[in-house]
Amino acid sequence: MRPLSACVALVLCACSGGVKPHQATGSPTAHRVLRVCADPNNLPYSNSARQGFENKLAELIAHTLNAELEYYWQPQRRGFVRNTLKAGACDVIIGVPTRSDMLLTTAPYYRSSYVFVTRKGSGLHLTSMNSSELRKVRVGVQIVGDDYTNTPPVHALAVRGIIRNVSGYRVTDDYAKANPPARLIEAVSAGDVDVAIAWGPIAGYFATLQPIPLDVSSVSPDDSASTLPFVFDISMGVRRGSDTLRSELDEIIKTNSAQISGILRSYGVPLVCSATLSK
Repeated sequence: MRPLSACVALVLCACSGGVKPHQATGSPTAHRVLRVCADPNNLPYSNSARQGFENKLAELIAHTLNAELEYYWQPQRRGFVRNTLKAGACDVIIGVPTRSDMLLTTAPYYRSSYVFVTRKGSGLHLTSMNSSELRKVRVGVQIVGDDYTNTPPVHALAVRGIIRNVSGYRVTDDYAKANPPARLIEAVSAGDVDVAIAWGPIAGYFATLQPIPLDVSSVSPDDSASTLPFVFDISMGVRRGSDTLRSELDEIIKTNSAQISGILRSYGVPLVCSATLSK
């Protein structure tokens, strides 16, 4: 998912053992069922109350297909694709890296990037991973494991020798609490770190929910020092062989691009222009 080696913190992979409750939002007379693989506690993407932007997109798709919408809920951790989509428990994952080799992906429906998050009025003006200020302030980053080497910002900081002033915040964190990805952005608000370097959709959404104003600005990774991309195209994913469903989703993305962008912007997702997405 989100190209796994570089973007693994964005759509994490999930373990087995999910429960499949029936949750229909389409017409009760619809004969078609669209089964969506989703995390029940992963805003801004999805939750069991269907409050995330991927939930809204799933509703749009089901309505367009005149299908009944069901969810197969799983925490997005290791094995998510294998134990949901590949196991036949559901039909589509709403957010995956474009051209993921684990499944069949649609055309991208948005492109976003990693961002800096700081407290408004902090005096920090970060635009690049080469900013000298990163050596002097407390930096928070998203991590998946305990090795601090699994997201593009962590790699970019490490190759620059910026290590001692860096703290890692697990994207999964304490899953018993609501919205585990929010912890890093909350740390900026609380003053536990001076700057967070976070994936745009997570940062943009949770920054607006903090009790103090936060600034969100795009990261320029300076590729000469980083081998990992900081900008990613995001698509929908289906099982290999589901070409008909993929074609239907492509058409929905194409004909509803303005509505989809509106949903994303309403959740604070930083959108990066792309020639592919503008076609």
